[in-house]
Amino acid sequence: MKATFKKHTLIFKRPSGTSRGVLKTKDTYFILIKDEVNKGVGECGLLRGLSIDDRPDYEEKLQWVCDNIHLGEKKILKELEEFPSIQIGVETAFLSLVSKDMFSIFPSDFSLGNAPIEINGLIWMGDAAFMKSQISEKLEQGFNCIKMKIGAIDFNTEISVLEDIRKHFSKNQIELRVDANGAFKISEALEKLKTLSALDIHSIEQPIKQGNWIDMAKLCEQTPLPIALDEELIGIFKISEKRKLLEIINPQYIILKPSFVGGFAGTDEWISLADSLGIGWWITSALESNIGLNAISQYTFTKNSNLPQGLGTGSLYTNNVPSPLTVENGTIFYDTTKNWDFNF
Repeated sequence: MKATFKKHTLIFKRPSGTSRGVLKTKDTYFILIKDEVNKGVGECGLLRGLSIDDRPDYEEKLQWVCDNIHLGEKKILKELEEFPSIQIGVETAFLSLVSKDMFSIFPSDFSLGNAPIEINGLIWMGDAAFMKSQISEKLEQGFNCIKMKIGAIDFNTEISVLEDIRKHFSKNQIELRVDANGAFKISEALEKLKTLSALDIHSIEQPIKQGNWIDMAKLCEQTPLPIALDEELIGIFKISEKRKLLEIINPQYIILKPSFVGGFAGTDEWISLADSLGIGWWITSALESNIGLNAISQYTFTKNSNLPQGLGTGSLYTNNVPSPLTVENGTIFYDTTKNWDFNF
């Protein structure tokens, strides 16, 4: 068995704003493995400035994986605890190697094209006119759940955009989620949550910066609207620490990005713990190309969640890998009339 890795820089169709800055490009890596008969591919969805494994020795670790691919998946994954985005690349590549066509990672009605996954429409930060235009576009595309990035511009402006939605659509018509990416000051967070609650917001992701467990626990206890942990989960490797975090903070939801939290095995651990503690969850991609998005979508379908998932990022790029993944009527589905175009 042989393995190589390949860097690919994804280019955004339009700059995408978050509270951490504006994204124009995103580097990702493909792990490519071959044996005497088959080929496999997985994506290591690194996100600069946010992934715990965004470190100088990242490509060195990728090369180590390729040089030691003969050790097998289990032994390699044991050495990758601090590199969750490489973990999922390795998991996916080995699943791809034994799949019928490289891309049926978790065979199901989804991968057969028989069942879609409901997803949220993502609204990026910008001025009010830009955000309203995105919202109109998502509504026209049939989305019933919209997630809006907040925290980078004036809060009152963001509230006015949300108010405008609520003037035309009730919570029964459109589910609204917001994502602050840790932008709120601890001293201001509760009042802002109260303001948002008046607009029938479904939930808010990561209102304050991660690492403030006690302050986040107080917020989750006092909040008038559900709080979902996101960045808070990054860098928590041991299952004992995962349980400790959830027991201390006791959030209403957690958001699971497999590329950030230890691949599929790590996500399974979080789901098991959340279920045991009565904490809700959903899964999102982390701006991967269609290679990673495909694997995460297929995995997500097998988890039988009844909530909209965060899997609608495949259309963001000008140079994504052409695939059967299609977003339509607020869902993502696998269009079996379309083909993959990935060669190595």
